[in-house]
Amino acid sequence: MLFLAGISPANAALPLELHLSTDSVASRAWPVMPPQPQPQGLRPCCAFGYDLHAELAGLPVPFYQLDNVVTTSELGHHHYNDRLFAGLLDLAGLGGESNGIIYTARGGFIDTAHVRDTADMTVYLFSQMLPRLGLPFTLTLDNELAERRLVFNAFMTPAQPAERYALAAWLAAHLAFQIAEWHEIAQWYGFQSVPGFSEEVSAFSPEDLYSNLLGARLAVSLILDGQVQSQGVYDAAMDTALVQALRRLDAQPGDRTRFQFDMLDGRWWNSQRRVPEKYLVLRRNYTMDDDRLPTALPGAQMPPLNLALTHRWQGFALNALAQLQLWPGDAMAHLPPPARYYTQDDFPALAAYARQQDRQALLSLR
Repeated sequence: MLFLAGISPANAALPLELHLSTDSVASRAWPVMPPQPQPQGLRPCCAFGYDLHAELAGLPVPFYQLDNVVTTSELGHHHYNDRLFAGLLDLAGLGGESNGIIYTARGGFIDTAHVRDTADMTVYLFSQMLPRLGLPFTLTLDNELAERRLVFNAFMTPAQPAERYALAAWLAAHLAFQIAEWHEIAQWYGFQSVPGFSEEVSAFSPEDLYSNLLGARLAVSLILDGQVQSQGVYDAAMDTALVQALRRLDAQPGDRTRFQFDMLDGRWWNSQRRVPEKYLVLRRNYTMDDDRLPTALPGAQMPPLNLALTHRWQGFALNALAQLQLWPGDAMAHLPPPARYYTQDDFPALAAYARQQDRQALLSLR
């Protein structure tokens, strides 16, 4: 049972329980904040490694270094990402969040930016979907190489409000994780948040999708426990839920995270390379699956925590209720053209091609 210490009952309900491994139900249909704006971009996430140097146009950037390492006491205060420059403010130390990578004995490396991004996307989709559950409609997201569309089908919803509420929560998480999977693919195939700055170094990074999946599970927990009545309640609940989840995964102090990075230098990453050189990262995880273990570290002793999302809820096949569609856009030159549009069914083949190409490129660098 998770308690939100220091948060008044006016801001969040007590107690709060995390549901990381069970497909829980809602005790009731809680009040929900109005439909939220789409999260604005993604938080700047971390290339794998620490004390990273950078280059621009092939030239080293002097006096610039990315530490990347955070601890559970340094995460700051969560803010639903509805501000375009929120991530840049946080990087400059002017925002409330502090994001980075933390090593956990049961979840491997966790990137908190990925956790928070998918949690926010899940809450966004839930807030948009719940009032229209069972009706046909389309949500259009910002482009990422492709035109991203969420197409919702008409269907007969459950009769009980609590069941409709829970169905919307699990469907939101289901779709939010697919959006995260596509982002990994888009990065590898050339997507750039900032034109001219390659993001290939982050594509399929070993900690990414497990971190995204953790974010989806945290968001479902908060939704089912009535913690999305307002942005303020959600933000406060995320502060505590993120710390609680990391402790459940046996989060380690900063020196232990750096030690693990050191042990993997030359195998999972190359400390001599600079961001955004693609092969600063040597080990990637190309698995496209929402039932996953963390990328296994050599010599890990603790049993890893499996995270998964349900594909069926109370007899409903979630894939039949809504679909993420990736339609050809102006920036898809490096992607093989789809027959009509890409869906989650195409993700494994796109990832497998990326894996094959990276293997060949790494062999040529030896």
